[in-house]
Amino acid sequence: MKSKMELNKLAEANPWWSIKKVPEELKGQPRLDYSLLVKSIDVQEVTIVVGVRRAGKSTFMYQMVEKLIEKGVSPEQILFVNLEDTRFDEDSLEDIYQAYRTNLNPDKKAYIFFDEIHKKEKWEAWIRRHYDLKTNCKFVVSGSCSYLLKKEYAALLTGRNLTFEVYPLSFKEFLEFKGRKLDFSKAVKGILTEKERFLLLNDFNEYLFQGGFPRVVFQEKEFKTPLLSQYYNDIIFKDIINRYNLNSRKTSDFAKYIMTNIASLISLRNVRNVLGLSYEAIKDYLSHAHDAFLFFTLDHFSYSVKEQKSRAPKVYCIDNGLRNAVSFKFSKDEGRLAENIVFINLRRKNSDVYYWKSTNEKEVDFVIKKDNQSLTAINVTYTDEISGREIFSLIEFKKNFNKTKELIVLTKSLEKKEKGISFIPLWKWLLDT
Repeated sequence: MKSKMELNKLAEANPWWSIKKVPEELKGQPRLDYSLLVKSIDVQEVTIVVGVRRAGKSTFMYQMVEKLIEKGVSPEQILFVNLEDTRFDEDSLEDIYQAYRTNLNPDKKAYIFFDEIHKKEKWEAWIRRHYDLKTNCKFVVSGSCSYLLKKEYAALLTGRNLTFEVYPLSFKEFLEFKGRKLDFSKAVKGILTEKERFLLLNDFNEYLFQGGFPRVVFQEKEFKTPLLSQYYNDIIFKDIINRYNLNSRKTSDFAKYIMTNIASLISLRNVRNVLGLSYEAIKDYLSHAHDAFLFFTLDHFSYSVKEQKSRAPKVYCIDNGLRNAVSFKFSKDEGRLAENIVFINLRRKNSDVYYWKSTNEKEVDFVIKKDNQSLTAINVTYTDEISGREIFSLIEFKKNFNKTKELIVLTKSLEKKEKGISFIPLWKWLLDT
């Protein structure tokens, strides 16, 4: 097949063809939690990388390119294309592939990276065809929408892929990115010098308010919020408004309302009354924001699926810094931010997690159901003056569910065990999970 495009357009996106290495500015910093993702370059299955914009998906792909070159793979065997680059708007995946194969690598194994692949329709059928024809290719693809996790490839690529979900930095990663030489196991045991403790608590305060987007960590203080605001606008417009052809003002109003009310129950009636949206529109906006990894919802805990789905969900945001950059807020909102961090950490660990609220309004922030069906109940209160409500809610939950094995209150700095409840500083819990 004759190529429809010139190779020089591809060469600009693949600097290793000429300089024989990955440019330093593209390598980023290793993240141990995702070492398996980088290692997946060595297996035949399609590697699919999903997650919110700017969380590090492209960086992991460049790290895979670097790994290949270090192993002795010829740089010409590696093709990387960001499909959000407007230069490729008119080119199909087949056009790109044929230009590469015809002009540079006609017969050797090819390692093909397609960043933001959802920009091309029917991409999954194209990938499957080449995979099944055994065209001697390893494919790595990424996308900034959870749509990739279900409708677009679920049927066609089942059994042919390894999927990894990328999040902004955990607190451990945040400390590593800041260059803190800290033994986490010792820190959890309280073995810290006064200086180490001061730095740790200062770092946690920064993480609580500024979040964990990798580039933001290294940004000068005065540019952090503008950068986060730009991330937010990119998500709202590129991944929600433009993708689903939505009204920009209504979408922005909805997103800011949810951002302001993270860690709260979301009542369709309240949202309708405040924003004047229909129930169906609210459900659609929430679904689209979820697909863009901007918000997540948390269901009520019940052994009855009907009851679980009949209760209003709670809503959380992908990153505290992103939320603080754009939400309407009249206080520091430390409690909401602390709870949001806990949720994202649990989701990052693939925990089976819910919230619980009794008929007499006692609430447990998080209920974790483990593989052995045992339950852990967690309340988050970013203070050391613990209200009776936090304790009584946990005790009532345990009375209602006899499989409850662990009760936890996450605090600001208070640490003790009392009445079967473990009180743990939030920063310490994050380092120990």
